[in-house]
Amino acid sequence: MPTIAIRVRPGASRTAVGGSHPGPYGPAVVVAVGARPVDGQATEAALKALAAAIGVRASALRLKAGAASRDKLVELADPSADLAARVAGLLAERR
Repeated sequence: MPTIAIRVRPGASRTAVGGSHPGPYGPAVVVAVGARPVDGQATEAALKALAAAIGVRASALRLKAGAASRDKLVELADPSADLAARVAGLLAERR
């Protein structure tokens, strides 16, 4: 299954997906969410935002690593053929 590295920015004024951060799992897509990092709320919000940004169901994403970290590795079940292009587009966005 393909994986996507993300960097979560909790407590943002609005939800936004895009930009790049050099993380421990390689270049990570920055996901800003309004949720606070309490009881996994920010992680859940980040997964939903990422799913919407790449055009998949939120249930198709699974957290593989980084439950208690801002740097996370997300696994995607049943990826589309253009997944790599969508992720590359998100990484290239300026924030």
